[in-house]
Amino acid sequence: MNQVILRSPLKQLWAGLDPFAKVEALQGHVLREREGRRTLRTEIDGRGYFAKIHRGVGWREIFKNLICLRLPVLGARNEWLAIERLRQLGADTMCMVAFGERGWNPARKHSFIVTEELAPTINLEDYCRDWPRIPPEPMFKHALIVRVAGIARLMHENQMNHRDFYLCHLRLHTDPPPTPEAFRLSVMDLHRAQIHARETASRWRRKDLAGLYFSALGIGLTRRDLLRFLRVYFSAPLRDTLRDQAKLLAWLPREAARLDERDRRKPSD
Repeated sequence: MNQVILRSPLKQLWAGLDPFAKVEALQGHVLREREGRRTLRTEIDGRGYFAKIHRGVGWREIFKNLICLRLPVLGARNEWLAIERLRQLGADTMCMVAFGERGWNPARKHSFIVTEELAPTINLEDYCRDWPRIPPEPMFKHALIVRVAGIARLMHENQMNHRDFYLCHLRLHTDPPPTPEAFRLSVMDLHRAQIHARETASRWRRKDLAGLYFSALGIGLTRRDLLRFLRVYFSAPLRDTLRDQAKLLAWLPREAARLDERDRRKPSD
């Protein structure tokens, strides 16, 4: 399957040219290069963009993922579709300016996506890092919790899950300065996201919630903060949620501990 979508400014800059050659020639700061995928930040006409180039991971990597019961990422199409779905749902996310895909062999498919840089922003992991030492303004903390819960609920109720739903993949826009009444929070890093024909299965909801719970462990949230999240996410009386979701609520700390142990065992770069 061959497909190319170009939007301004690349629609004009790359008109009549090979977009695959142009994206491969982009220069900038390389953020990641492994497993057949290259991610870099570049500048075009003075504006920042991120390009993800997929060159195929090979059958060996595909089978390794399947044996480990993981769904392999085969190209940029996942991210393109996820961005489009979130924008249709009215959620803030990245803006795609170029997408391309060619080849039929899933192990060798060549694809790319170019998105506008989300700037000026700060990811929530960094924004919340000092909360235990410097507590945030309560109203803004509550507003953030409600917004994050709303994003999770929006995705899961619309046949979608993120698969890397951590605080670092939510970016708070800082211009204009955020207030409890008005702020933007964008979802990013959607290359592993899934869109389902039917409702999002419980296992995928649980995975997203566990990632979020794990990434928020060190920022000083209270039980009341957790209850506030649950009230919005489940959209039900708290008493009913605590009863009906007792197994999930008991599982989340255990899964967070497992994720923490997994991260501790990872070799440092």
